[in-house]
Amino acid sequence: MTTDLSWMLEDIVANVPRARHAVLLSADGLPRGSTEGMAQKDVRMISAAMAGMQSLSRATSHFAGPGEDRQWNQTIIEFSHGWIFLIGAGQGAYLAAAAAPDVDMQQISFRMHRLVARLGNNLTSPPRVHAEGAGERPGQPRADQGPGRGTGIAIADLDEVIGQVRGARHALLLGADGLPRGATSGMSQDLADTISAAMTGIHAYSRATAQFAGVHPDALWRQTVIEFQHGWIFLISAGHGAFLAAAAQHDADIEEFTTRLHQVVPLLGADLVPRGEASRT
Repeated sequence: MTTDLSWMLEDIVANVPRARHAVLLSADGLPRGSTEGMAQKDVRMISAAMAGMQSLSRATSHFAGPGEDRQWNQTIIEFSHGWIFLIGAGQGAYLAAAAAPDVDMQQISFRMHRLVARLGNNLTSPPRVHAEGAGERPGQPRADQGPGRGTGIAIADLDEVIGQVRGARHALLLGADGLPRGATSGMSQDLADTISAAMTGIHAYSRATAQFAGVHPDALWRQTVIEFQHGWIFLISAGHGAFLAAAAQHDADIEEFTTRLHQVVPLLGADLVPRGEASRT
């Protein structure tokens, strides 16, 4: 019989100001526990969404770049009204927590990892989730292989951002339909298609979790950040249902990178015109 570990999760909301909820789930999306005040239907929905989120997050490891240790560390979702944090909690288990916009991010991260260490006695193994090989098909170009052919839709503004930030790797613009509208030079069509599919799913899971971060009538999804041992992936809103995916190595200047990504978004409007509509008046 599965043990309900809800009582242990109360440590986060009791000791982190502005923390709202926490849910412990299995890799197949079954809840193992939740903090007080959450309806069971919401717990089930969040557990299913977070299970899908961690699976797709790990499947994008090759987009973040090469590395012997491509361990997935965490996924963070930012809304206008709050945050969601997702980390590994042992073999086949994950811990998700939600907080207000002004939460102390270092404090909630510390409490989450400390709780995971305590949960080790109730779960089967230490939290280490490897992403190596996830999401790759035989013959699929990896981000570090330098394929000879690109998408054919290079966007100069994205090339400029990647060229300006040390450690930046790739950027890919997706329309509201989830199809690639363009990418940085040298990114293969196969990689663009694979990452587009994964990012569309991550975007959908991110938006589905908005209520977990808090109830707000004008809630807006802003970005989803995936951290690996070897790099970062950022998925940010580009307006009108579109989004921008970008990758950088782990020692890149993340603040500078995200600032430049947000600055370039307003310049990408022309690239978001659906194919075949550019000549319409």
